[in-house]
Amino acid sequence: MALKITETNGIFIVEGILNASTARGLKNHCKLLLDTCGALCIDIQQIAFIDRNGLLAIRSLYHYASQTYTKFSVVGDGGDHDFMSELFLAA
Repeated sequence: MALKITETNGIFIVEGILNASTARGLKNHCKLLLDTCGALCIDIQQIAFIDRNGLLAIRSLYHYASQTYTKFSVVGDGGDHDFMSELFLAA
């Protein structure tokens, strides 16, 4: 399932499944937005599932933003808190 990214009031809402097949696309799209806009806020509330690759992509975007002195933030809990906590520890 492909990711759907829409913009509402400056926040980019990510919908779908964030996994090994979609993580690279998200990362490339977000890097382009960071380079173009200088700041980026993504909302992961509508993500149905996220795996380790998805979390690594988000972590990579934080690192990229700090290297390029751009602002990057993530809002939303992505669903199941226990599952997300375990993945963040694993990543």
